[in-house]
Amino acid sequence: MHAADLPQFRSSLLAWFRDYRRTLPWRATRDPYRIWISEVMLQQTRVAAVIPYYERFLARFPDVRALAEAPEEEVLRLWSGLGYYSRARNLQKAAQRIVGQHAGQFPRKAEDVLALPGIGAYTAAAVLSIAFDEPLAVLDGNVARVIARLDALHGDLREPQRWRVLQARASALLASDEAGDWNQAMMELGATVCTPQNPQCLLCPASNFCEARKRGIADVIPEKRKKRAPVAVQLVTAVLLDPAGRCLLLPPPKVNRNAPSDDHVPSLVAGLWHFPTAPSPDGTGAALGNLLRRELKGKGAAKAEPIGRARHTVTYRTLHVAMFLVRMKSLPKIAGARYVALTKVTAQPISNLTRKIARNALRHLESTGKWRKNAKPHT
Repeated sequence: MHAADLPQFRSSLLAWFRDYRRTLPWRATRDPYRIWISEVMLQQTRVAAVIPYYERFLARFPDVRALAEAPEEEVLRLWSGLGYYSRARNLQKAAQRIVGQHAGQFPRKAEDVLALPGIGAYTAAAVLSIAFDEPLAVLDGNVARVIARLDALHGDLREPQRWRVLQARASALLASDEAGDWNQAMMELGATVCTPQNPQCLLCPASNFCEARKRGIADVIPEKRKKRAPVAVQLVTAVLLDPAGRCLLLPPPKVNRNAPSDDHVPSLVAGLWHFPTAPSPDGTGAALGNLLRRELKGKGAAKAEPIGRARHTVTYRTLHVAMFLVRMKSLPKIAGARYVALTKVTAQPISNLTRKIARNALRHLESTGKWRKNAKPHT
């Protein structure tokens, strides 16, 4: 794009954004706290999935002090299901620092924002530009794809040197007097029109300025990144159930750096409450027996009932989980464990994997009619 075209490009994109932008709850505010929460939630997560979480989260934590002072477990419970739980932990740590070091006010200087836990260049630029119109250009996957097509840029966009080129280009394109709307317009264009597959060039407000479209190569830019080869992980899990319908949840595990490399359990349960789970290289047999001996601590149990298999993906790993229900007269006493009605497990701070296991156990009990008479007082 020639420098002489830049004013018309900016005008076209901003006009398009004003007319066609989606109505999203975080666009109804200039509050940096609320914008920050939305930006963190939107990382690695679809807009449609974020909206209900965003609304529930802010209903409970309406300002930075409420988030800073809340029990971590409650923060994780309201985040449960969004995944990437380090985001929630860093949010609270950053909120505590904002309260302690900035008198509860979101900082206005980029260097102060970047010093907060979990905040990088993209999030800092997004919050400061949208909340305060600071002239900082955002660069995320959507914006990078738009720029790559505008400039017909080939190669892996995430390669460090190329990413720096894209960041410089984003800064050069920025409409600095309307930075907040500009950044949102670039992101919106990438999310809704200049999409990864089948870009809608005929509807694009930037089509007259797009070098990739002129060359007929918009559908092959950017090139697909080489993905890490998937790794299959076999696990076995046991839902221990007493006659009152209560089950055992183990506390968030600590990562042991000296543990065997095949012990994926701490990272795969996301540091949250979980059912007894163990690696199962043999496909369940010996692993299930070892798991039960370890957790039951001498207590007798009825035969383990298979309740199906779950498939779950965590980054590059595909989990294949063999699930079992184990009925007991009483649950083993384990330090730090939690004893919860099976029907209430999904209200705990748990990962999506644990949520799947709980729901599968409930379906099994309902379909087989094997709830005991006194097994549902907690529903």
